[in-house]
Amino acid sequence: MDDRPLVTGVGVVSAVGQGRTAFASALFEGSARFHELRRAGRQRGTTFIGAEIAEIKCPSDLSARLPRAISLSALAAVVALDEAWHDAALENMDPRRIGLIVGGSNYQQRELTLLHEAYSERVPFLKPIYGLSFMDSDLCGLCTQLFGIRGLAFTLGAASASGQAAVVEAAEAVQSGRLDACIALGALMDLSYWELQALRSLGAMGSERFAAQPQLACRPFDRQRDGFVFGECCAALVIERPSVSTRSCNAYARVSGWSTTLDGNRNPNPSLAGEVLALRSALEHARLTAADIDYVNPHGSASLIGDETELQALSQSFLRHAYINTTKSIVGHGLSAAGTVELAATLVQMRAGRLHPCVNLDDPIDRDMNWVLGRAREHRIENALSISLGFGGVNTAICLSRSATERAVAPERVG
Repeated sequence: MDDRPLVTGVGVVSAVGQGRTAFASALFEGSARFHELRRAGRQRGTTFIGAEIAEIKCPSDLSARLPRAISLSALAAVVALDEAWHDAALENMDPRRIGLIVGGSNYQQRELTLLHEAYSERVPFLKPIYGLSFMDSDLCGLCTQLFGIRGLAFTLGAASASGQAAVVEAAEAVQSGRLDACIALGALMDLSYWELQALRSLGAMGSERFAAQPQLACRPFDRQRDGFVFGECCAALVIERPSVSTRSCNAYARVSGWSTTLDGNRNPNPSLAGEVLALRSALEHARLTAADIDYVNPHGSASLIGDETELQALSQSFLRHAYINTTKSIVGHGLSAAGTVELAATLVQMRAGRLHPCVNLDDPIDRDMNWVLGRAREHRIENALSISLGFGGVNTAICLSRSATERAVAPERVG
C-alpha cells in the first residue's frame, strides 16, 4: 500500500471568494479584485494597492464559540480551518491523533500597530489581550481550543515559503506515524503601513506605476511587472495517513514528494541553484521524472529578478513542457499564506479538471513556456508541482499526484 499522505480537506478564505467553490470560480473566471487598500492601518499618506477581503462570513455554530477579541488573521484562520475540518470529517477522528501547524510568524502586525497607536498615551490601560495576541502561539491556542485538537500544534516561520513549509512538516508528521491527520494552515498576514512601506522600499512590492489602474498592477512573469501586490488570504489543508483514512476515494490528491532547501542567505535575492535543487529533490522524493509533471503552480511573485530566476530553474529542471499559470495574478501575494493558498488552487484545479488563466500576462518574459493564457482550459492534472520561495534563502517544493483511488472520482465542475 502506498503510504504517502493524502489531502482530504481544503478550506480557503480570500479576497476573491470565501470557501472552495467561490475561490475556484474566481480562479477559473480570472476574477481579480485589486484596489487601493482601505483597511485601517494600511495607509499613512500612501497609495498602496492590494486585495482585501470584503467580509469573512463565520458559520453560526462556530461564531457562537468565538471569543470577543479576535483579530482578522485569527478569524480567517478559524473559518478556513472549519471548512477543511468538515470537508475531511475530522470530527470522527481521535483528537489526540490530530495536529496543527500554522505557517507564518509576525502575521498580526496591523492589529498590533492599531493597538500601539490607540494606547500610546495611556499605556497602563492597554488591553490585557495584547499579552496573548503579540505571541505567535495565539493562533495555535485559539484553533486547538475551538476544534479540540490534542496532538501537536506549533507555528513555523519561513517568510513567503511558510505556508508550503507547513504542508511539508504536516506531511512528515503524518507519514512518520506521529499523527493520523495534521492540518497545515497558511496564516493571513495582516500587514500595516510599516511593513508595506518597508517592502516597497526594499523593491519587493510593486510601485505606484499602476496606482490609477489597480487591476493591472499584479503582473507575474510579464515584462511590465515591478513587484508583488499584496492579497489577504488564508488556507487550511488536511493531510492524512492513508492507512487510517476511510475517505481515500474522495481525496483531492496524494502528497507524493516534497523538499526544503536553504541558500544560506539573509537577503531577499533568489538563488538559481537553490531553486533547482528544491525542484529536483521534490521530484526525486516523489519518484517522478520531470516528464511526469503536467502542471506547475509557480511562486510567481512578479519580482524583477525572482521571476526570471524561477523560469530559469524550471527550464534547468526540464519542466518547460508543463502547463503553468499564476495564482498570485488573481489572488495577490499572501506572503505567509501564499504557499498553502497556491496548493489549494492546485487541488481545486485537479478536482475540476480545469486550469485557471494567467491575468495580466500580456507580454511574457519567456514566450515559450506553456502558459495558460486568455481563459480557463480543460486539463486533467495527473502530477503537479508547486514551488514557494521565502526571504532568508528558503526554497520549498511539493509534488501532488492523483492517487489510484481518486482516479475513479469524476471531475468536479466549478465555475
